[in-house]
Amino acid sequence: MEVYDGGGGYASAKHAQSALHRTLRGEHLGRPIRFTEILPGMVDTELSLARFDGDASRAGGVYTGLTPLTADDVAETITFAVTRPANVNIDQIVLKPRAQASATRAHRES
Repeated sequence: MEVYDGGGGYASAKHAQSALHRTLRGEHLGRPIRFTEILPGMVDTELSLARFDGDASRAGGVYTGLTPLTADDVAETITFAVTRPANVNIDQIVLKPRAQASATRAHRES
């Protein structure tokens, strides 16, 4: 998880979720329970609309010039993780669009 200006609340929540994942994994060690943390990059969802207080123009601009992930992309990744053999735990998956390098860097076509 990366931090970025203006993302204090979001970054804090994501860091807390990550700590919870690691804690639960340790607390349930030895039990037949698997924990997988999915860390998606830019996904075209309503989050951008909420982030910009309903301003559809600003929200749409987040993805201008690149192809973001879709909810289906994330769902397929989750399906992959949960359909591994029972002895396999995929601990963490970082999933980003090909055009995204980090929270603040992406290649955008003109």
